[in-house]
Amino acid sequence: MRPCILLFSSLILLLLSCSVNSEDPYRFFTWKVTYGDIYPLGVKQQGILINGQFPGPHIDAVTNDNLVISVYNYLREPFLISWNGLQHRRNSWQDGVSGTNCPIPPGRNFTYNIQVKDQIGSFFYFPSLGMHKAAGAFGAIRIWSRPKIPVPFPPPAGDFYILAGDWFKLDHHRLRRLLENGHNLPFPDGLLINGRGWNGNTFTVDQGKTYRFRISNVGLTTSINFRIQGHKMKLVEVEGSHTLQNTYSSLDIHLGQSYSVLVTADQPPKDYYIVVSTRFTRRVLTTTSVLHYSNSHTGVSGPVPGGPTTDIVSSVFQARSIRWNLTASGPRPNPQGSYHYGMIIPTRTIMLANSAPYINGKQRFAVNSVSYVQPDTPLKLADYFNIGGVYWVGSMPTNPTGGNGYLQTAVMGANFHEFVEIVFQNWEDTVQSWHIDGYSFFVVGFGSGQWTVNSRGSYNLRDTVARCTTQVYPRSWTAIYMPLDNVGMWNIRSENWARQYLGQQFYLRVYTPSGSWRDEYPVPKNALLCGRATGRRTRPF
Repeated sequence: MRPCILLFSSLILLLLSCSVNSEDPYRFFTWKVTYGDIYPLGVKQQGILINGQFPGPHIDAVTNDNLVISVYNYLREPFLISWNGLQHRRNSWQDGVSGTNCPIPPGRNFTYNIQVKDQIGSFFYFPSLGMHKAAGAFGAIRIWSRPKIPVPFPPPAGDFYILAGDWFKLDHHRLRRLLENGHNLPFPDGLLINGRGWNGNTFTVDQGKTYRFRISNVGLTTSINFRIQGHKMKLVEVEGSHTLQNTYSSLDIHLGQSYSVLVTADQPPKDYYIVVSTRFTRRVLTTTSVLHYSNSHTGVSGPVPGGPTTDIVSSVFQARSIRWNLTASGPRPNPQGSYHYGMIIPTRTIMLANSAPYINGKQRFAVNSVSYVQPDTPLKLADYFNIGGVYWVGSMPTNPTGGNGYLQTAVMGANFHEFVEIVFQNWEDTVQSWHIDGYSFFVVGFGSGQWTVNSRGSYNLRDTVARCTTQVYPRSWTAIYMPLDNVGMWNIRSENWARQYLGQQFYLRVYTPSGSWRDEYPVPKNALLCGRATGRRTRPF
């Protein structure tokens, strides 16, 4: 009997040892969120800093890493951080938006526990409440492939991130009051690259070497164009998807989008402009940084290279040229193209039409006539504690109603493992940018005018790119395919921050009755409770 007991004990110890050794690595971060003076456009402003930095510190992680991020709120107002592009598999509790999380009160902290499960690529984080995004607290996220997973290009000599976007001299409190008083935001005052204005950053390269630039549009209202004087850019990754390696002289990057390019320092040694300018605006804003060759003795000179301005045709052509690299590995060793999305028949079609109604005499924005109103209790907590009266599933129509705009806490219901076709229909004269939390989707088609079932004949069902943010051109449509493989409460929103704040968003409740941790994690034991969930208990373990 004793040998059997010893053998059993040895097996248990071996299993425990394997479990410990096979657990994915943890990375720990402590962030202190404070106010601080910043001068991004030469004018003193109250910024929101993380650990005294504007922009905030960047995050480096490897596929499947666990990120433990303790956020201490030293502001005089509630605060939340969300993670643009991170999918939070089975765990929308960590999404950091008002529909899933209670705000971190002043003087309190909250610890996010995030696993970057089966993800690679370039993303960013941002503050999700109010107009905090207009004051800072955003930063870059780089998720690297695991060492044994092949990457479809040689290791670059360096890896740079660029957080670019429009900026306002008005502080975030005044911008918020403008919106709440029923006005849209004014035209922005300028553009920033990594928190600085004209020639405020220098990126040093060695002649003959190749570097990776990860560019994200973290702005509030405008698409941008990115280019580097005298250099071509080879696109290699879009929001976690390896792409066909097409070469571009400039790239349109719409609100909330992220791209990775390879740039070879193959020009005569001197300094060159890195240029960001607004796209589809009558008045073009421009800002620059400097690409500095390490053996250069000549500064930037001459006119700043011009880029496209209001032309839409070239932007559509470029968007259609961005394709999935079918033979490259993603976060796993199998080729990306082994997932044949085009062979799956959608279970249903959802059409989402944006609009700009006036409701009660004030400017609002809406989806299918519904302008989202934030409830006093996060939707996810209302779900977990079965709190009635916070929202009802089906309050978000699945097709345009054609009626007048109205206010509603809008939630659309969906079932786990559905495969849906979503059509974004834009009848306005501005470019729209849509983001879906918790997912990566396939952008199968763009077209002008009204989408019809015949529009499917133009779909790319073979190698379109999978991403989390897509543009919709004026008076046009964009269609996506999306497998609903991630249970939770997920925000679908405009990346134009005024439109998002004034109602152009809703939540998709992806539901399963299983109740299994295999499908969705339970409420975190450290979850903050507010609204009608105040005084309730989470869980002891």
